[in-house]
Amino acid sequence: MLHHAPLLNHIVMFVASHVLHAFVSSSSATVNMASGNEEPSSSPPRHTNRLAKERSPYLLQHAHNPVDWYPWGQDAFDKAKNEDKPIFLSVGYSTCHWCHVMERESFEDEEIGRILSENFVCIKVDREERPDVDKVYMTFVQATSGGGGWPMNVWLTPDLRPFIGGTYFPPRDLGRRPGLKTVAIRIMEQVTRLLSYTWRTAVAANPGESPPLAPDVANRCFQQLTHSYEEEYGGFRDAPKFPTPVNLMFLMTYWSVNRSTSEGVEALQMTLHTLRMMALGGIHDHVAQGFHRYSTDSSWHVPHFEKMLYDQAQLAVAYITAYQVSNEQFFADVARDILLYVSRDLSDKSGGFYSAEDADSVPMSGGPEKREGAFCVWTASEVRELLPDIVDGADGGATQADIFMHHYGVKEQGNVDPEQDPHGELLGQNVLIVRYSVELTAARFGISVEKVNELLASARAKMAEVRKSRPRPHLDTKMLASWNGLMLSGYARVGAVLGDKALLERAVEAANFLKNHLWDTEQQTILRSCYRGDQMQVEQISPPISGFLDDYAFVVCGLLDLYEATLQTEWLQWAEELQLKQDMLFWDVQGGGYFCSNPSDATVLLQLKEDQDGAEPSANSVSASNLLRLSHYTGRQEWLQRSQQLLAAFSDRLTRVPIALPDMVRSLMAQHYTLKQIVICGQRDAPDTNSLQATVNSLFLPHKVLMLADGDTEDFLYQRLPVLSSLSQQGGAATAYVCQDFTCALPVTDPQELRRLLLDEHMQAELG
Repeated sequence: MLHHAPLLNHIVMFVASHVLHAFVSSSSATVNMASGNEEPSSSPPRHTNRLAKERSPYLLQHAHNPVDWYPWGQDAFDKAKNEDKPIFLSVGYSTCHWCHVMERESFEDEEIGRILSENFVCIKVDREERPDVDKVYMTFVQATSGGGGWPMNVWLTPDLRPFIGGTYFPPRDLGRRPGLKTVAIRIMEQVTRLLSYTWRTAVAANPGESPPLAPDVANRCFQQLTHSYEEEYGGFRDAPKFPTPVNLMFLMTYWSVNRSTSEGVEALQMTLHTLRMMALGGIHDHVAQGFHRYSTDSSWHVPHFEKMLYDQAQLAVAYITAYQVSNEQFFADVARDILLYVSRDLSDKSGGFYSAEDADSVPMSGGPEKREGAFCVWTASEVRELLPDIVDGADGGATQADIFMHHYGVKEQGNVDPEQDPHGELLGQNVLIVRYSVELTAARFGISVEKVNELLASARAKMAEVRKSRPRPHLDTKMLASWNGLMLSGYARVGAVLGDKALLERAVEAANFLKNHLWDTEQQTILRSCYRGDQMQVEQISPPISGFLDDYAFVVCGLLDLYEATLQTEWLQWAEELQLKQDMLFWDVQGGGYFCSNPSDATVLLQLKEDQDGAEPSANSVSASNLLRLSHYTGRQEWLQRSQQLLAAFSDRLTRVPIALPDMVRSLMAQHYTLKQIVICGQRDAPDTNSLQATVNSLFLPHKVLMLADGDTEDFLYQRLPVLSSLSQQGGAATAYVCQDFTCALPVTDPQELRRLLLDEHMQAELG
């Protein structure tokens, strides 16, 4: 290699003209996720690299590649500078299908392993551990190739500047798509010119700038969503079709302040129809609960079978909100169903939540090759064998299998369209999808609705038992602070609405887990991740990864939701501490808003502010709401101002394409409509206090904060809000005050009266 290290910083764009045109097509990997460890071999591995010492399931999947992998860190950076070598950076996650394909095809290839190891410093990154690194280089890949996804593979100069990048590369040339071997060799042959790329972040506010007008932005967001809405099955594109809870939560909030208009009614119809179709579809696991990542078709039928924690968390909140606005038990049942899955399959005994369950697994028929959906799908013969009993009174001597197969669309030849199964992995298989209402199925077989419900529930239970005997998909047991924060909100919100103490206890366990395992008491900082050890204990890496913006924002939101569900001020107090630390670490003093990662980290080239609510809401969107809520709980006016500055920083994006930030539009609306304070004066856990709290929780009131004044003037809330001392119980009964800026309506003690008052206040806010 060259002797003078800085020379390699004058790398190369010539090779880009040969290969970048193929990267757009390779971005199909964006929507093809999910795989995991292969079954362990009885023979010892031929190779072991540094990743064997890591805890990330994704990094461990590459620990025996013939590639000299380094984890992201100073050792790798120093080697690149000292030896004047480019860096080959490969990013993915453990349940990513195409990451697994590339690992098997390319990174297990001896020749490719030698080429990469001899000519580059090779770094593997788990995007879920280091979202800061992922965001920077994904920005580059998207800017230079027009697409993005995982696996992401980028070549960097020794000072970490990218010059070539793409997503999935086959090992060797495939048609017009260049192979990894070809790209690596061309880069080494043609290290000649500098790729210049302008690194900047455009999200900033001018001094004194105000946020845009909320009603205008909300109306534009609604219009943009209606244009992308697919009427037959719901959702916001044809295929592939993603759940997008951020869109659904915006639409329900939009309805809540426009319920007397045709637009408001339409927003609610779009939401409830989408949620209903998803719950009936194959994207919903009818046997073992929970939701898969997305649907490959427009009817929510054939999913990509991976299950992500962040989807379960947000969908639980969306479904319980749909229950609040519609009072349909169906939506509450789905919300509870999601949490049943998470409690059973994604929960650690420490109280934490695991990250994901894979799409691929080994079929029952055996063989070394994993197949997508093998754990979840059914042949008609399997169903008939499992459910052979003739149903008393059913027309034509129908069996339980006949009724089940009719209801869930099971066909003898399988019910998966070949277009949805390009690799032939689902040939002859069935993905369960509700084809008829229970009433229609009952009429078809001449039995009662109750009988059908009983038969279907019994059949699903039997199938769940069969599932237990199948080889399970890989489970990513990494526990992330951010996703645990989202799931904390899920349990708190659903538990509060349903008045379910077990769910609320699980939420408290999750909060205690975060405090015990992902909170550095010495540094007073959140940690990004921890891991399940071989003995089922919680383990941490050394040094641990410091938390990023989304870790703080999502945990703060979860703690605020937990306070409103339990009225225990310890969670408010911790939320205040975390918000103060978040401000210190990530706030952009010049431009407003929060950086995704700590600006003091010199290894992260680009300081980004996430400007899109996607599979997860942007941490800035959540922070805008957190700041507003906390300003009401703490009396800190600077947090109200900071929320306004944040929204002003995103003004251009909110004004032009609010559909990109529906969750931030909700925060903008909360600023505009002003949060109401609902104060319950009473004793914690007393029946009359619980009745008033249950009344508040039964309604979808997006622009409110709920607090308990129990008379303990030494408590956190009384210390922050002295005005609470002026509110008291009426006639010795728990009493509710509905206030704005602590100017309160007449106190009420009757739950029904409180309900009427809250609905009246809501209508007045809408008219105002």
